[in-house]
Amino acid sequence: MTAKVTKDKVLCYIVRDGRLLVFRHTDYSYEQVGIQVPAGSVRPGEASEDAALREAREETGLDYFKIVRKLGETEYDITPYRYEIQRRHVFHLEPTEPTPERWASQELHDGEQEPTNFECFWVPLEAAHILQSGQGALLGRLYD
Repeated sequence: MTAKVTKDKVLCYIVRDGRLLVFRHTDYSYEQVGIQVPAGSVRPGEASEDAALREAREETGLDYFKIVRKLGETEYDITPYRYEIQRRHVFHLEPTEPTPERWASQELHDGEQEPTNFECFWVPLEAAHILQSGQGALLGRLYD
């Protein structure tokens, strides 16, 4: 059996007017990748707060976010997709300027792989249970 590695990740709950910013991959079906929030890896030497802001910008194509607070940390075993335990640093963010209701975005991956295409949109917080891979684990802390 393959040994699992633990990796530090960030999850971004971007909230506006009681709604959560989510996206879907337009190159894959819902069955393959589901609905997600901006998330990604913490780079070596990078603070988790900086990683959260960077991932929010990279995946939405928008530049104007602020961190409201860190909601906590959770672990998620993403096996068998990858033999990996994700230590997720979860942040509540807000946009600091108006945003569209729905828009196309593209993550460029620093040119290291083909761009990933997303469709970003807002869902009511009450519907956020649709998030894939345990991403909704700390949604309740938005109300603390």
